[in-house]
Amino acid sequence: MTNSLPRTGQGFLSIILHAHLPYVRHPEHDSFFEENWLFEAMTECYLPLIGVLDRLHADNVDYRLALSLSPTLISMLRDDLLQTRFLKYLHSRLELAEKEIIRTRKQPEYQKLARLYRRFFLNALDTYQNRYQGDLLAAFIKHQATGKLELVTTAATHGFLPLLNVSETAVRNQINTGIATFKAATGSAPSGFWLPECGYYPGLETVLADAGIKYFFVDTHGVMDASEQPRNGVYAPLDCGNGVAAFARDPESSKQVWSAKEGYPGDFDYREYYSDIGFERELDYIAPYILDRETRINTGIKYHRVTGGNLPKEIYNPRQAKAKAYRHAQDFIDKRRGQIDRLEATMDRPPVIVAPYDAELFGHWWFEGTHWLECVLRLASEKASGVQLISCGEYLTQQPSLQAATPAASTWGDQGYSGYWINETNDWIYPLLHKAELDMEKLANDVKGLALTPLQIRALNQAARSILLAQASDWPFIMKSGTTIDYANKRITDHLARFNYLHDSIRKNRLNERYLTALEIMDNIFPDIDFRDYNPSNVSAGYKPDKH
Repeated sequence: MTNSLPRTGQGFLSIILHAHLPYVRHPEHDSFFEENWLFEAMTECYLPLIGVLDRLHADNVDYRLALSLSPTLISMLRDDLLQTRFLKYLHSRLELAEKEIIRTRKQPEYQKLARLYRRFFLNALDTYQNRYQGDLLAAFIKHQATGKLELVTTAATHGFLPLLNVSETAVRNQINTGIATFKAATGSAPSGFWLPECGYYPGLETVLADAGIKYFFVDTHGVMDASEQPRNGVYAPLDCGNGVAAFARDPESSKQVWSAKEGYPGDFDYREYYSDIGFERELDYIAPYILDRETRINTGIKYHRVTGGNLPKEIYNPRQAKAKAYRHAQDFIDKRRGQIDRLEATMDRPPVIVAPYDAELFGHWWFEGTHWLECVLRLASEKASGVQLISCGEYLTQQPSLQAATPAASTWGDQGYSGYWINETNDWIYPLLHKAELDMEKLANDVKGLALTPLQIRALNQAARSILLAQASDWPFIMKSGTTIDYANKRITDHLARFNYLHDSIRKNRLNERYLTALEIMDNIFPDIDFRDYNPSNVSAGYKPDKH
């Protein structure tokens, strides 16, 4: 039992954005389609988000926001090759926008939009190249230092932990490597942790506590179906019994943003994501800006609004869409205030409404999303709003006494459990992943105490990288969703093949340094990885390398 606290007549809103992309770096090719996932997110989401933070800072707005940065994304944002390719991507988009301005000279409404895109790409280039010298992480770290932005992280390659839990060592390495990568990049340790896909199982809080984590997030039913009935529903965190807190997603605020039918992004005035000149212009015209001059892809230049129904798509009106985003932000704050007013009468502490979203929704999928977010943060910061922004870390400081209970196994996927990540489309991967993990653990144990050469150590560390990369939750997700299935299959099979090659070469002491070097160049993530972390006896003995 916990002591009741006096009501303070206030309630809190905690917005968390989860920024993550799988590791899509391909130095073996001059250009690669999946690298565009990163470039599109940088252009349409991360750079506009930095613009929001910069403006809020310039206007001295007292906002609070949490941002989860995945280790794979951190690594790609700091990668020299990808930074160079991103600049090339931006310049190509600028060139296309210039061509569009000329092409639409007799269509003033379309030319107005073409000019908007030129300004958009120029602003992205200026922010990236001149304001932050190609280092987007530096921008986020700068805003973290103000105390208004809280940065947290997730597992190393976003491995789906409930299905990796056949080996605690696998789970520990996903968590510890992720945190080590975050610390090396930001210079600080995260208090919070985003469980990949919000995938939780009872006992995971022990591994998180060992890693120094104070809180994590689960979906609504993770708390509502906990071992003890939550007295405050999802509007106060639970103590998992070891001092680690579990915050649950609020279904109301989630539905307003996520729902395909009822959510804001589907409004008829907003830009239509699926109307892109990469699919609409003549092939000869668009060829220089698509894949291999043949395969049509998104260019980011889109001229139509959602419109609705089966009606012909109408031209996009940015001013109208921006005004709608402001009204939706007002509606969002009004509804949160109404929630808080209702909750206050039933709770022994101020309620906290936890609103977690994928960061890439804002700006990329929902073009106006970053403007909506800025409006929400500005409106909530006003004293009359009746809603106070807070980070989950701050809430725990203010409300240290929590109800103790163990959350239920849960995810934020379809149906709330693991079905999206293990089903008839992708279940074949798990025996292979589990075997590779056990082979790695046995190898790490077998070489313990041996005098290893520098080449052997490099090979062992590269094998550990291959294991982590194969475990990414993105690949089974893609297999189920049916998008780039061939690429997802190839990523898993390639990483497992690289692991198996290294494992066998180490066992037989037949290492090819040239091939090893090639693998190190292709998969250069986690430079400080230590294969010894895969020895289960080190974990059971409480072994913790200094770098962790």
